[in-house]
Amino acid sequence: RSWFSKNMNNSKASPFTEFEIVGFPGLQEYKTLLFFGFLILFLLTLTANLLILFFVVVDHRLHTPMYFFLWNLSLLDLLVTIAIIPKLLEVLLEMNKTISFAGCFFQMYFTIAAGGSELFLVAAMAYDRYVAIVKPLQYNVIIDIKACISIAAIVWLLGFLLPIVSVTLASYLPFCASNKILYCFCDYLVVIALSCTDVTLHANLALGLAMVVVFIPFLFVLWSYYRIVISVIRLKTTTSRRKAFSMCSSHLLVVLSYYLSTAVLYISLRIEGISYNERIFIGGLICFFTPLVNPLIYTLRNEKMKEAAKKYLNVYTLFQQGLH
Repeated sequence: RSWFSKNMNNSKASPFTEFEIVGFPGLQEYKTLLFFGFLILFLLTLTANLLILFFVVVDHRLHTPMYFFLWNLSLLDLLVTIAIIPKLLEVLLEMNKTISFAGCFFQMYFTIAAGGSELFLVAAMAYDRYVAIVKPLQYNVIIDIKACISIAAIVWLLGFLLPIVSVTLASYLPFCASNKILYCFCDYLVVIALSCTDVTLHANLALGLAMVVVFIPFLFVLWSYYRIVISVIRLKTTTSRRKAFSMCSSHLLVVLSYYLSTAVLYISLRIEGISYNERIFIGGLICFFTPLVNPLIYTLRNEKMKEAAKKYLNVYTLFQQGLH
């Protein structure tokens, strides 16, 4: 059995065997509209990220470090989406609002781990762009296939190892008040707030972890782009500068989407005029925002991706290739 299941069995003080995900408590009259909205969001996100995974695998022009990292980013986006939205759709349909203790803490762990991995991966992609622009002649030596695999392995390990302690400790908390999760999925802070003991230590541990996962990659991204800007300014021609900036424009938009969405969530939690239900809705949307936006940025702004889409989404072309 998983360590989550073992921890759940050890929580003898908890009279509950499952949680109930309420979803959007103040928006119940809009549950049908919300269901179809999130269903469309789910299908679009699923399709967009699966297409990127497919294009990067089958198109030899995309067998480069940048697209290797993009493939990992799309996989993480896909995993986060699958971990949250299908259960949310069940809740909105009122088919099954309950989730087991083990299932809830697994969902919590998985969303934190995948989200953290994405932030580390965005920093790794910034390093890739830094080497490509600042050290172009050494790029193929520094960012070779071995380096790509090593960086990706470190990103996944960091993302999935860091939350283990905080989530494991939270799983031992006694839950004897309410088992209703007033949110759209098993969010860490929302779940531990249901405990009937002091959770200050757990909240502080989570805050410290969030600071590490958010700010260290962010500082690394800032350093990378500082070096990139300095290097581009030194280029002699406008054409060279424009080409250099275009090489990192897609990644820069992805970075902005991550950190702006985080800032919007942080600000919304502190504006008194925003109701509790509106905060839940904003928090839920932001969780699903980047998994949809990331593939759109890379497909709409990237010529190689556009060419791959035209090639492999054209039924006639595929038929002709099959004949030959």
